[in-house]
Amino acid sequence: MRELSRRRLLCAAVTGLLPWRRVSWAEEANERNPERSGVTLITPEAEASIARGLAFLAERQRDDGSLGSGGYARNTAVCGLAGLAFMSGGSTPLGGPYALQVNRCVDFLLANTSDDGFITVSGSASHGPMYGHGFATMFLAEVYGVTMQPDLREKLSKAVSLIVRTQNKDGGWRYQPQPNEADISVTVCQIMALRAARNAGLHVPTETIDACINYVRRSQNGDGGFMYMIQGGTSAFPRSAAGVVALYSAGVYEGPEIDRGLAYIMDNLPRGGAASRESHYFYGHYYAVQAMWRAGGDFWAKWFPAIRDELLIRQQESGAWADAICAEYGTSMATIILQLPNNFLPIFQR
Repeated sequence: MRELSRRRLLCAAVTGLLPWRRVSWAEEANERNPERSGVTLITPEAEASIARGLAFLAERQRDDGSLGSGGYARNTAVCGLAGLAFMSGGSTPLGGPYALQVNRCVDFLLANTSDDGFITVSGSASHGPMYGHGFATMFLAEVYGVTMQPDLREKLSKAVSLIVRTQNKDGGWRYQPQPNEADISVTVCQIMALRAARNAGLHVPTETIDACINYVRRSQNGDGGFMYMIQGGTSAFPRSAAGVVALYSAGVYEGPEIDRGLAYIMDNLPRGGAASRESHYFYGHYYAVQAMWRAGGDFWAKWFPAIRDELLIRQQESGAWADAICAEYGTSMATIILQLPNNFLPIFQR
């Protein structure tokens, strides 16, 4: 797979086969994406914003590797997303400015992986523990693709197996690791985790992916957006962005469902506001920027500068981005979005 070759290139960079060098994100991101010439990707202002955001996350990480605050302290989803934020800048457990923080994230998640593969922390608040499991599994799969550690593979394999066996009859997943109900939001977390695991060389049954594709397709409304559950419902921006990314992650790269989904997302182009009444703001834009990155062309050229500039307005003096879940969550999401043009992580690559 081309994803694996890219992982090995990154691994070589951080282990000394290629020199690690700290250069401008703005310069390298723009050079790596010549097909998007004419689009300023990571501006110097955005680079400074990213640096402040990652520093905030590093400062807020506990010695055991956990992140999160308030009711979301020591939350596995927040930890996995923070790990992805650090890796989106080029750090891995093997090197880079935030190698220590990445290793701590890995240690925390592995320490909270049960014998049956479930990655969760008892008592930590969550919209649903399968969200945490999905984000954590995706992060660990990205790490495993770089390090190929046998002990990590063992627990990662169990985490993947748990996702496979808890898929419901319709092809989706819900809050608990049980094959009962399903919704589009939890489903996209699991399919991205499975895609990351497959990229890293772990087995994922084809029938699992096929069933997921069927579920996501059934979730799309006539307006191009996606309903929350296949029993019926209106479209909304956050879950519609997630729905398009679910299709991309499952290997559906073109077709009428992609075209309609992208058109629906574009109706929600960021307008540069410092505040928003929109619920699930960071969740929606985390997926929307991935959808536009995969689509490329005018979609990407219009979307990324708009969300980049809006996020710069929303950043606080501390370097954080505020969110109702917690600042660590908002900051992780924002820095992942802003660093997407770095093109380091295979799970986010086109």
